[in-house]
Amino acid sequence: MGSTSERRAVSNTEAMATLSEYLELALDRGGHLVMVRNPSGTSTLYVGDISALEDELKKCGAILDELADAILESTHSGFNELTVNGSAYRFMRTFTQVGNKGAVVFASV
Repeated sequence: MGSTSERRAVSNTEAMATLSEYLELALDRGGHLVMVRNPSGTSTLYVGDISALEDELKKCGAILDELADAILESTHSGFNELTVNGSAYRFMRTFTQVGNKGAVVFASV
């Protein structure tokens, strides 16, 4: 019998496919991808200019924390380069604050 607190295993492939999808969206909209963890077990994703006002960030999705963790485990602070389905992505992973919450920023370079 499993516990309801057991976490679903997320593959590196699933994590990178999800990240690439949202990086493409950020590129299309000319902004940064911002991931903010919520107490509900999900992380909200926003696209926008992190130097602008918080209310100018546009919500573009939400993912389970297990997937957010897998994305963070598959990337690192600073410059990252990855290839997903034949497409190359280069981005910087940094940190900022959105409101009173910490946030991870993925900025294409």
